[in-house]
Amino acid sequence: MDRRTLLTMAAAVSAGAAAPHVARAATAKTFVLVHGAWHGGWCWTKVAAILRSRGHTVFTPTQTGLGERSHLISKSITLDTFVTDIVNVLKWEDLRDVILVGHSFGGNAISGTADQMPDRIRQLVYLDAVMLENGQSVFGMLPKEVVAARMKAAEETSGGLSIPAPPPSAFGVADAAQAAWLQPRFTPHPLGTYTSPLRLANKVGNGLPAVYIACTDPIYGPLQASRDWVKANGMKMLEIPTGHDAMVTTPERLADMLDADSA
Repeated sequence: MDRRTLLTMAAAVSAGAAAPHVARAATAKTFVLVHGAWHGGWCWTKVAAILRSRGHTVFTPTQTGLGERSHLISKSITLDTFVTDIVNVLKWEDLRDVILVGHSFGGNAISGTADQMPDRIRQLVYLDAVMLENGQSVFGMLPKEVVAARMKAAEETSGGLSIPAPPPSAFGVADAAQAAWLQPRFTPHPLGTYTSPLRLANKVGNGLPAVYIACTDPIYGPLQASRDWVKANGMKMLEIPTGHDAMVTTPERLADMLDADSA
């Protein structure tokens, strides 16, 4: 085999090896996945692994006072703190064209981040999330009996510092193995983030493309007011037939929805 033939074969192999890399780079996305109350970045483990296996970049920050940052809990933590947590991820990681996903309580942080950094965000995804307008608090959107029960639990367990976590079954997790994985990872949630208002200078979403994914089997009752808001304001709504903690119960299905262009 002469030198010219060898060079031709080498070039073909090199081109063939490079092609998949180019294709992946062209479709790669950047996700920032924000967890809900009592959870931490850890709850996205399976979804993040699936998305990364497809060539995407994924960040799963933990909000101040929760998860591995539970040692930072204090009465000074408010919704402003939670918004700053996510704003700083985008800022210090220099992220752009981000698909920003907020689960449950995480809806507040992504709304606040979109208000401050719309130029960094490609799309907002509210996963069975709390929807607040400027000046509203989470307790102001929840049923009175739920608020009373959580305030009582906070006072009795921590002197009003935090709200203890409910069992996994409260989030529609019926599988014993999944519940056993969740329960020891839950941490008390800072009470101040429930009582403080979300501060927005613009309308919710700040004009960015946004979609709401509702978990429907079973439906998480405390979020009815948020689902009603989504329908009343014409935001696109999709459904996933699982409980509130979709990232734990159906990670593959959720990853597919987040990765789809239609999301």
